[in-house]
Amino acid sequence: MLPFRQVDVFSDQPLLGNPVAVVHDADDLSDEQMEAFARWTNLSETTFLLRPRSATADYRLRIFTPGGELPFAGHPTLGSAHAWLEAGGVPRNEGEVVQECGAGDVVVRRGERLAFAGPPLLHDGPLDDATLEVAARALEVVPGEVVEAAWIDNGPGWLGLLLRDPDAVRACRLDAAAAGDLMIGVVGIGPDGEVEVRAFCPSIGVPEDPVTGSLNAGIAAWLVGSRLPSSYVAAQGAALGRKGRVHVDVEGGTVWVGGDTLTTVVGDVALG
Repeated sequence: MLPFRQVDVFSDQPLLGNPVAVVHDADDLSDEQMEAFARWTNLSETTFLLRPRSATADYRLRIFTPGGELPFAGHPTLGSAHAWLEAGGVPRNEGEVVQECGAGDVVVRRGERLAFAGPPLLHDGPLDDATLEVAARALEVVPGEVVEAAWIDNGPGWLGLLLRDPDAVRACRLDAAAAGDLMIGVVGIGPDGEVEVRAFCPSIGVPEDPVTGSLNAGIAAWLVGSRLPSSYVAAQGAALGRKGRVHVDVEGGTVWVGGDTLTTVVGDVALG
């Protein structure tokens, strides 16, 4: 039996954020056991806390979707840091936790709420016309509603579509077959500063992710300074009955993505 927590991320109210399943002390689990448990939970992500290999990290994290492993993801980073601290983890440096994952070391700072430093973009720049056409068709978006489009991949593979306004984001409808292996994030900005985000990733077994830290980090790296201010709050999850709120701050070129975290389930899990 291994200690287990399920943490709701990006909401200060239970059951309205994005849950992540966190297994503690997972060093002796095989890849197959981790993959099987992630399929069984059927959450957008399930994580496993292990001893760090990096001399600068407090713990190592492996992140799985129902469809496979990711090098980095945002809400699992915040939820796992919350679980590690709640279970008695003591960070090397006061005021921050350093997580080792497939994308390298990620800093999570502690304050009013946990916030991670978004990793650098691995793939950026404008989308080619063919990819843009596929992405728009997959979400039933009229091409004229796309204001701007770019690669904003910081690990999972995101591309971003900026739509004309939040209502256009809320109107998106996914055709999973048409999306293929694309990881599509959409964002709309209202005249009053309202920011609405949705994330579609059917190729990894998650048709729509409720609230998505990595995508929001990529959006900020893309649009802050041109279309978004250096500090704002994005809404995500309404289409799935959630009320996610993602707090974004860009400081000195670093994108900080923060959110409230709440433990909803504590227990032990048998993966044997």
